[in-house]
Amino acid sequence: MCNHFGAQEILRLIQKGRAMNSAEKERQGFQAGYLALLASGELEQRVRIARRHLQSCDLCARYCRVDRLKTVRGAVCRTGERTVVYSYGPHHGEEYVLRGWNGSGTIFFSWCNLRCEFCQNWEISQRGEGREVELEELAAMMLNLQARGCHNINFVTPSHAVAQILAATWIAAQQGLTLPLVYNTAGYDSPEALALLDGVIDIYMPDMKYGDSVIAHRYSHVRNYWEVNQAAIKEMHRQVGDLRLDENGLAYRGLLTRHLVLPAGLAGTETVLEFIAREISTETYVNLMGQYYPGYRASALPELSRRIAATEYREALDIAWRLGLTRQADRRW
Repeated sequence: MCNHFGAQEILRLIQKGRAMNSAEKERQGFQAGYLALLASGELEQRVRIARRHLQSCDLCARYCRVDRLKTVRGAVCRTGERTVVYSYGPHHGEEYVLRGWNGSGTIFFSWCNLRCEFCQNWEISQRGEGREVELEELAAMMLNLQARGCHNINFVTPSHAVAQILAATWIAAQQGLTLPLVYNTAGYDSPEALALLDGVIDIYMPDMKYGDSVIAHRYSHVRNYWEVNQAAIKEMHRQVGDLRLDENGLAYRGLLTRHLVLPAGLAGTETVLEFIAREISTETYVNLMGQYYPGYRASALPELSRRIAATEYREALDIAWRLGLTRQADRRW
């Protein structure tokens, strides 16, 4: 759980972040995209525009149109002007290309714009455990993660926190933040939000949960997921391209997709993988995840009440290889 920072602690973390040695990325000629936008003044402009979007929110594909500067009533994300953070710290359970040896610098945002029946972090996404943080504290978290040697800043479940992420990045970048930013999303993102993030996010890591919107509505209570998800993935890839790795095998820019294989083919794995191979790129870095278990309320749903079989996962791998998707991460079987 994140600690509560006072003004002096925030100042100390900012000073420590300024001193962080970023020579490794500089040697490779890499510069996080938001630094160029900071220098041009565009990043500050994006912050102002994103705040205006909160007044009739369209920053995820729910399009609640709630004035989040005044209320959370009617907002699916239940998040107002200040975002809610559950925890932050180095994470060693992400894909190797993100976690490396020092960990991915994760910031877990509470609440979510989906309502997945099988959510494995439901206390965070559905109950909203965590606490509200000011923008300066969110920026201090980012600088602290950099100072601790993390390889990137990884925003987990960020779709409803786009405005706050932009503002905190603007603050942190002025104080020495240089790490790549990872947008670790459920994949239900609006074009309005993605336009604001263009050039800011270095690595997009979206879920592709379902290849069928009817199934998505049944198990995640969201409409048009597949159509929204396809459009979002195309735009993310347009912005950052295929995933690029440095000489140490660490990602610094590009698209990494995740797909959780569900029992009985409910995730539409073949449809998802065909879309990636044919409409995105066969060079797409794909994490086919085989660790499903019936979390949250899934045990009450017969079709979701079991883990997947080894044969189901191997079938998913076979489909990927047949389609030419050979850049696959951290296999579980």
